[in-house]
Amino acid sequence: QVQLVESGGGLVQAGGSLRLSCAASGRSSSRDTIAWLRPAAGKEREFAAAIKWSDTSTNYAASVKGRFTISKDNAKNTVYLQMNSLKPEDTAVYYCAANRWGSIYNTRAYDYWGQGTQVTVSS
Repeated sequence: QVQLVESGGGLVQAGGSLRLSCAASGRSSSRDTIAWLRPAAGKEREFAAAIKWSDTSTNYAASVKGRFTISKDNAKNTVYLQMNSLKPEDTAVYYCAANRWGSIYNTRAYDYWGQGTQVTVSS
């Protein structure tokens, strides 16, 4: 069983930065990846970024690549999402979730979710 708790959301002006945290308790050998997802127009949720626990593999959606950086602290079982150059369209509830690396783009394959943290970017 994997439990995930997000923190770090808030209100920021366009161009500003925020860092989200996802603290994980418990591990699943079949869920080797933590990703950040957010709701999107026409979709329930869209993939933003992902990182594997076991190595340095990362992956980003085109919409956030170059602005967001995902990282981890294995000793703390925590994954971070550093968000820079934020835009109003980044406003959303951000969720961290666990999955297998091979299924990171399949939002229906995530079966452990945090409660979400609100990010609001004002123009």
